[in-house]
Amino acid sequence: MDFAALIAEIDSFVWGPVIITLLVGSHVFLTFRTGFIQRKLPTAIKLSVTKDKDAVGDVSQFGALTTALSATIGTGNIVGVATAILAGGPGAVLWMWLIGIFGIATKYAETYVAVKYRVKDHKGNMLGGAMYAWRRHFQRHDGTVPWWAKLGAALFALFAAIASFGIGAAVQSNAVSSVISGNFPLVPDWLIGLVIVAIIGLVVLGGIKVIARVCEVLVPFMAAFYVLGCIIILCINATWVLPALQLIITSAFTPQATVGGVLGSGVVAALRFGAARGLFSNESGLGSAPIVASAATTRNPARQALVSMTGTFWDTVIICLLTGLVLTSTMLANPELLGSVASGTITAGAELTNSAFNLIPIVGKWVLVIGMATFAVSTALGWAYYGNRCVAYLFGRHALLPYHLLYVFVCFLGAIGIGGVVWDISDITNALMAVPNIIVVLLLSNMIAKETKHYVYKNNLDDVDKTETPVIERH
Repeated sequence: MDFAALIAEIDSFVWGPVIITLLVGSHVFLTFRTGFIQRKLPTAIKLSVTKDKDAVGDVSQFGALTTALSATIGTGNIVGVATAILAGGPGAVLWMWLIGIFGIATKYAETYVAVKYRVKDHKGNMLGGAMYAWRRHFQRHDGTVPWWAKLGAALFALFAAIASFGIGAAVQSNAVSSVISGNFPLVPDWLIGLVIVAIIGLVVLGGIKVIARVCEVLVPFMAAFYVLGCIIILCINATWVLPALQLIITSAFTPQATVGGVLGSGVVAALRFGAARGLFSNESGLGSAPIVASAATTRNPARQALVSMTGTFWDTVIICLLTGLVLTSTMLANPELLGSVASGTITAGAELTNSAFNLIPIVGKWVLVIGMATFAVSTALGWAYYGNRCVAYLFGRHALLPYHLLYVFVCFLGAIGIGGVVWDISDITNALMAVPNIIVVLLLSNMIAKETKHYVYKNNLDDVDKTETPVIERH
């Protein structure tokens, strides 16, 4: 077995039952621990578009949300859904949706912890994430930090930094290159790569405030455009929408062979692949989004935690569901597409997505090209910030320029088709970063529940958290 095959095997093992059980179990546990915080979604959505001039932070709550959404709304919302359907049948879409519902609580809890234990650097910029929660919460009275807390912090930062090169750089630029070259064959991959490098490089070097300003404009546009495009496609497929919805629901709970066996799958497979792709799509439990949420202007941790949890709602509950309905209804409406899947002509999520959207006259091609391009570029921007913060924590500020240069170089490699192994390695670390993040969140769940009761359920969301934010000279 060569190195690439070995890494692929490890990747498959890591994203197996252990990690999925850990994340799904945490989603359910934290849903109960937070008093079903999902019922506060209307309040959370309102807060996400409300400016708070009296709060402390680097970017607005909406800016932090859109930056986090820029990283989570990506290829997983389109290609990831198709991959889940191919591997687990249409029922996987329902499991993705349910995972998103429960994942809202985990996104709330991990953001609460990150904001509560955030710090300031020498310039007054806010820094946060699971690494600071590990260090600050378990710090002794004499100022020392236990070795195991340092280890938890370092492992999270290390895994997240490595993961950024794959999920943020290589796979996103490759997705842009693939969809553009697939629809416009005369455009060379290297030219696409150079354009991506220029865009990412200019924005990333501007820091969190520039990234947030770009995302505040880009994310609402790309999400609205894609949702509108999907709605138009569903109108075109109107006859098949209800049968598609019924198939998604029944396939999630009933082992059956449907449409000649092509879309059939067992319940276990639907659950497994739906859960895996749902977790990968919304990133609840990975600890990535709380890194940028820590920079938000907020009076207390609960306000930003509520805002951040809406990201999982928009990402999985809305966008992934729409994609699943589009793909399933299109396959039902076009027997030739089912034939290609059955014959093995289409074996990958990207192929299924491209084939399905191109069957939709006029709008399908453009919804896919523009949707994939904007989703992928925005994800690259968000993950560049995550990697930036983790590299700074591990190695200090002097390591940021080399990191940024390497990041945009990997973007170029991904665009020209190099970097499959990079993607697999980062996929592994993407899963592993969830372990120290989930552990610290679960260890602090009593504190989260107690303070959530005060701020959220006793209507004290306007209270100002008077805990002093420490200043650090070096990470």
